[in-house]
Amino acid sequence: MQIGPYRIDPPVVLAPMAGVTDKPFRLLCKRLGAGLAVSEMTASDPRLWQTRKSLKRMDHEGEPEPISVQIAGYDPGMLAEAARFNVANGAQIIDINMGCPAKKVCNVWSGSALLQDEPLVARIVKAVVDAVEVPVTLKIRTGWDRRHRNALTIARIAEDSGIAALAVHGRTRADKYEGDAEYETIAAVKAAVRIPVLANGDIVTPQQARHVLDVTRADAVMVGRGAQGRPWIFREIAHYLATGELLDPPSSTDIAAILLGHLEQLYAFYGEQAGVRIARKHLGWYVKDHPENAAFRQVVNQAETATDQLRLTRHYFSARHGTMLAA
Repeated sequence: MQIGPYRIDPPVVLAPMAGVTDKPFRLLCKRLGAGLAVSEMTASDPRLWQTRKSLKRMDHEGEPEPISVQIAGYDPGMLAEAARFNVANGAQIIDINMGCPAKKVCNVWSGSALLQDEPLVARIVKAVVDAVEVPVTLKIRTGWDRRHRNALTIARIAEDSGIAALAVHGRTRADKYEGDAEYETIAAVKAAVRIPVLANGDIVTPQQARHVLDVTRADAVMVGRGAQGRPWIFREIAHYLATGELLDPPSSTDIAAILLGHLEQLYAFYGEQAGVRIARKHLGWYVKDHPENAAFRQVVNQAETATDQLRLTRHYFSARHGTMLAA
């Protein structure tokens, strides 16, 4: 898949997720096979750009290209300025958020709330495309609710305004993350436009990725929650798409090494105190499929230092499989 001058290969993309797709996670997913990793959304309000949180979200030093940064807001002028600011800080692709269903985002007329106002959508995408020389992409849902599915109209607006690629989550805002993704709407969008389309929603296995590409004819798949605690899903999907064969699942030793490395990167990026706190949700995701995880999570979530968190994690994997993990 091509986005402007950038070839996205493999066509398997990490979806932007607030509080998840920070720099350590993007680097990990890229290393494990993602062809592109989109940042968590950054605010378009310039008053927030110098906060600690925003500065961390805008840190792309050492990140392999292309660097895709998502911006969120409702004001075309602010979003245009945010696009320029992020390009000046290293962004090579700007992504506009019109897909987030979170109440606190939609209540300020951002994210998927924008799908209710098609003229505003047109003003926003034109303002951002005109503001920067890098490719601009757009992420949407199929509509505000099931009675107001307007993804086709939004897709045509996006294409006419110069959007370089369109990601479609196969649910309405009202659906949030419930029910099954509606791939037929993504297929209709793909048939209606000439720009690349990325299919998003319920892609948690290589076989499902292949199925989604087959039924939607999309140019790429975008993986969100399926990568939480399983960042190796990108190499699994890429291998299956290329060969039709499934990779052997990672061993527990491999998983432990990936997780421990991820924890170390979180501490280095955020500092020990914040890193330990942020790591807790990732630890829960990595061990969510194992019945004995509840006791481990209860204990590891009480760890206040990086040393204790790492020690408890090593002990958990060693005890589960009878192998010692190097400190």
